[in-house]
Amino acid sequence: MTMPADRLTKLEIRAAEQEKTIEELSDQIAEQWKVIERMQRKLDALTDRFLALEEQAAPDVPVTKPPHW
Repeated sequence: MTMPADRLTKLEIRAAEQEKTIEELSDQIAEQWKVIERMQRKLDALTDRFLALEEQAAPDVPVTKPPHW
């Protein structure tokens, strides 16, 4: 049978390891969020650029509903 002090020590070690893991995961999430934000800005810029090019390519195309609407 294990002594109460040994049991407490094991619990403290486990809590410390879990705290470290949670901190590492939190850091990873923060880094991933930065990447996502950077990609979103690039996507927004590319979308704006595409729309501008599309307007230049066909500026006089009327927007109308098809006859079956």
